[in-house]
Amino acid sequence: MNAPAKTEDLAATVPAGVYAEKVTSVQHYTDRLFRFRMTRPDGFRFRSGEFAMIGLMVEGKPVYRAYSIASPAWDEELEFFSIKVPDGPLTSHLQQIKQGDQVLMRKKPTGTLVLDALTPGKRLYMFSTGTGIAPFASLIRDPETYEKFDEVILTHTCREVSELKYGFDLVEEIAQDELLSEVVGGKLRHYATVTREAFPYQGRITDLISNGKMFADLGVDPFDPAIDRAMICGSTGMLKETKLLLEQAGLTEGANNKPGEFVIERAFVD
Repeated sequence: MNAPAKTEDLAATVPAGVYAEKVTSVQHYTDRLFRFRMTRPDGFRFRSGEFAMIGLMVEGKPVYRAYSIASPAWDEELEFFSIKVPDGPLTSHLQQIKQGDQVLMRKKPTGTLVLDALTPGKRLYMFSTGTGIAPFASLIRDPETYEKFDEVILTHTCREVSELKYGFDLVEEIAQDELLSEVVGGKLRHYATVTREAFPYQGRITDLISNGKMFADLGVDPFDPAIDRAMICGSTGMLKETKLLLEQAGLTEGANNKPGEFVIERAFVD
């Protein structure tokens, strides 16, 4: 397996119209999950919740995949949260990156998991599984989220307890940040569930919605189109099931050009 290209190797091979940024830190959570941060290009603008196409040079050719930007729009660096796929065209190489390596990024971010795609409401649910928490890592650290909603509920479902650590770290980071914690106050709630191990909250999020346990655990009423808004990011099956549950409750799907009561991200990592 080829190692990621080093700085000196990449300089001469960066495609036109693409940023080449330096990795500033890498943190491996499990044998399946890691996050990394890299420099932010001068002039690069994005809305919290959007994704970018990032990649590496592999055997002389650029390989890209869609990755949600996990850092908020105000951050001086860019953060990404990734799964490790042994034979993935990109992630098999990306998981080897180290501080100082370079990563490619196309210049135009996009995505539907943005506040502009939702109509005004009071409570915002962020439903995520696995690395689907990444766009919400951006949004829960953006003050605008708390300007628009009185309550923000981040749900994160994984197979094993160890896979939840990134989410817990995010919430702790907010609590320890003097400025951000003041903005967030008591508006952010974190509802983490596990499907394959013992944990205070167990089960697939769609099951916990269907049987009412999520609402009971949180002490909130069932979905109300007049109050509740939602964003969904996760596996294909989870997206489909959660979308159906929201529609059954009377919520309608929105988009950048037509805001609604909920939005879905349909871009995936390999």
